[in-house]
Amino acid sequence: MDFAAALTRDPKAAPYPVRCDAIAAAAFAAVAVALALAVDDGQRPDAVGWVLLLAAHVPLAWRRKAPMPVLVAVVACVAPYHAMDFMHLAPIPASLTALYTVASTGRVRRTVLVGLAVTSVTLTMQLFVNPHQLVELLRNSGWVIATLVFGASIRLYRQLVASVVERAEREAERKVAEERLRIARDLHDLLAHSITLIGVQTSVAAHLLVADPGRLDREALVQALDGISETCRDARAEVRTTLDVLRADPEGPLPDLASLPDLVRSSGADLTVRTGEAKVPAAVGAAAYRIVQESLTNAVRHGGPDAAVRVDVGLAEEVLTVRVTDDGTAPGGTGGSGYGILGMRERARSVGGTLSAGPRDGGGFEVAAALPLAGREVTA
Repeated sequence: MDFAAALTRDPKAAPYPVRCDAIAAAAFAAVAVALALAVDDGQRPDAVGWVLLLAAHVPLAWRRKAPMPVLVAVVACVAPYHAMDFMHLAPIPASLTALYTVASTGRVRRTVLVGLAVTSVTLTMQLFVNPHQLVELLRNSGWVIATLVFGASIRLYRQLVASVVERAEREAERKVAEERLRIARDLHDLLAHSITLIGVQTSVAAHLLVADPGRLDREALVQALDGISETCRDARAEVRTTLDVLRADPEGPLPDLASLPDLVRSSGADLTVRTGEAKVPAAVGAAAYRIVQESLTNAVRHGGPDAAVRVDVGLAEEVLTVRVTDDGTAPGGTGGSGYGILGMRERARSVGGTLSAGPRDGGGFEVAAALPLAGREVTA
């Protein structure tokens, strides 16, 4: 058995405690018999002495199940044994084991009270048997106090380890919850963006088919259908990638600024990236990508089919700026549930940034985000 694990484990949670303690009690009894026969610090036990000595070891089999009753039972056997001046060293291992168990499993107050009671009994027995040996009195009291201190130290150590383990488990659970939320957001953003594009492209194709069948623009129709097919392929590929990350490595690759051209091209928007050779942290790049994705979804959904959308990504004083604008004039403006904007704000806040969204002067809509590369707060 690993000694460190035995020290840190809750003694009441150990497997087969009664069986293990019964074996230990038998071993202590054998040691006690050997000491009673070999050591000369009192009278050789008679029949009563042997009964008391062996009976003191029987309760040790339940020492972890009921520490206090076991200690009382041991003291009840050991006290008359010492009072009859039998070999005093023989029952000491059993007595200290019972005392240690109480100190290592009980609270401080109980440990102090037990220490006072046991010390009083020990001193009383010593004064009754050998009242003139002051050194022996101090030594016996020292052993009692040392055992209590050692047991209390082990208990505090176990509590410390348990608190560290609990804190680590809570942190792991928090990270798992955050990762699940991130994956859920990614899937939401991806599917909402793709479905919106498919809906717009389908509307364009339907319009071409019914507007003037005699002058059908086959090239425009093919382009709209190809756009639907490409959007489906891209969505399927990204969903597969996200699910592969979920199955294998939750810390897997995140979308970044390098993926923006493909995203923006599928939406028909104009893209300008002015970050140069700056190294953008993965979390910041992923937040910028998802903000652009959600903004494009909203622009296509609410800005109308003829809305011109521009995406501008730049860098200013270690802050990544993201701006998505459109000149949409569709009825209803940017109406909707508003959860998309809330999600974008939360993504910006997750990397220490800020986001604003609202109608533009002269028409259209604008989303602007400031994401610090170093993760510090940015004032709006």
